[in-house]
Amino acid sequence: MRTTQSLIPTLREDPGEAETVSHRLMLRAGMIRKVAAGIYTYLPLGLRILRKIETIVREEMNRAGAQEVLMPIASPAELWRETGRWDFYGKELVRFKDRHERDFCLGPTHEEVITDLIRREVRSYRQLPLNCYQIQTKFRDEIRPRFGLMRGREFIMKDAYSFDRDEAGARISYQKMYDAYSRIFTRCGLTFRAVEADTGLIGGTSSHEFMVLADTGEETIVYADGGTYAANVERAEVAVPAQASPEAPRPLRKVSTPGARSVEDVTALLNIQPAQLVKTLLYQTPDDLVAVLVRGDHEVNEIKVKKLLGVTALEMADPAKVAAATGAPVGFAGPVGLTVRVIADHAVKALRNVVVGANEADAHYVDANWDRDFQIAQFADLRNARAGDPSPQGDGVLRIARGIEVGHVFMLGTKYSKAMNAAFLDPDGKECLAVMGCYGIGVSRVAAAAIEQHHDAKGILWPAPIAPFHVHLLPLSQSATVSATAQTLYDTLSQAGIEVLWDDRDERAGVKFNDADLIGAPCQVVIGEKGLAQGTVELKERRTGAVKKLAPGDVPVQARELLGLR
Repeated sequence: MRTTQSLIPTLREDPGEAETVSHRLMLRAGMIRKVAAGIYTYLPLGLRILRKIETIVREEMNRAGAQEVLMPIASPAELWRETGRWDFYGKELVRFKDRHERDFCLGPTHEEVITDLIRREVRSYRQLPLNCYQIQTKFRDEIRPRFGLMRGREFIMKDAYSFDRDEAGARISYQKMYDAYSRIFTRCGLTFRAVEADTGLIGGTSSHEFMVLADTGEETIVYADGGTYAANVERAEVAVPAQASPEAPRPLRKVSTPGARSVEDVTALLNIQPAQLVKTLLYQTPDDLVAVLVRGDHEVNEIKVKKLLGVTALEMADPAKVAAATGAPVGFAGPVGLTVRVIADHAVKALRNVVVGANEADAHYVDANWDRDFQIAQFADLRNARAGDPSPQGDGVLRIARGIEVGHVFMLGTKYSKAMNAAFLDPDGKECLAVMGCYGIGVSRVAAAAIEQHHDAKGILWPAPIAPFHVHLLPLSQSATVSATAQTLYDTLSQAGIEVLWDDRDERAGVKFNDADLIGAPCQVVIGEKGLAQGTVELKERRTGAVKKLAPGDVPVQARELLGLR
């Protein structure tokens, strides 16, 4: 492709709207343009990248035995009401009425639509297992769309849905998709980890997120430095302390702590470490208040608390409710004499002689002990894992990294098949519910995540499999000799299966180099008068900057080797 015949509107300066590296570079490289908040047009370069990712996805999904379908973006409310998600999904679900005043929505995901299809078409166990996937535009009305393609309202997604006869079959389908995802992201040139994750709005019994490791990632992931354990911070397990403190209990004392509401204030005033203090946090559930105790240097994991309590909603109690329950303002709550249900993290059980709030303004208790001075209804893993904690699987200590979610696999069980009666007849003629799994990949997000992981100060460093072009051809003049060599190289590279972007503009060398570095093709071929006088051109690797001076005829073979093309 020639630059003069292409729509590649590169920008010299960073756009004011750019929020992340990928957002900035995709805008500057002329790959996307904003239409509205969280909604983008893909220009030719951007679309080429998406199509390459889609090709890899299709090849691996087909290899895993999935079949491609295409479902509508709009679906009727009746299907969503069957599963209860019409109301539960919230404002992210864009609802509208057609001309007949019938309720519809724009699909953020397609569990209802695919389950409706299967319940109509599958009658016998002989038709299972079945896995159908699509690559299609989704719409979720994010409250704060940001970061370009990382969190848009409209995005391109691959979603797949498996249907099996039983749990054992569903686990096989789940593993096939897990393996397919690992191959997809490896082929895309990404460094990633599969982490245990919460099931969220999709629901189900278990799930894994595939996280691209990048410093700019929105998600915090936890992994063992000596093994395979990995999970996102909401799901990461924390091992129970190996032993309790050997200290003998001391008498309980009340001390004055004027104005000391925070952990930092109290520990500084009493000259103790945060690990010697126990925080008492009051939460409002749909039914009542509950107090959660964690060590002063730990943070409550609200996802874990919700699961322990079996509730779908949980929020910090407001100051009025805290005062009513404790008799003290926020910052002085403690478990001694507290009448609401008290639950605590495992680490609290191992402590002795701790500092807690005294349930009165400007006062704390010192040397409190849970088995003497207050009661705990239940101990559980209720905190966020942190770096240095022992791995729950015994494979080293935990480390923390940032990640970008690009894929998610869910074991759904019968959540949707039961709600929508997606049943089949087993060999004995008994009606059974299909056991489901669902599997998503954010195709457009993969493109952005690749940039977040692969860039430098000059621009993008595309992995070859998903680069818009393999080679950027850069003639440094418009002379007959340089132009003829460029034409010959363009033809021979193309015939060798190498995709070439030919910068045939009448521009200064600096402009061409800057644009080439910005766009990020893995290889650059530089053609200049001086080099041709010596019978050579330059083959430059964009990622390392390494340059080889080659005879023009040697470029195709060397470029294929550099690109890793088979």
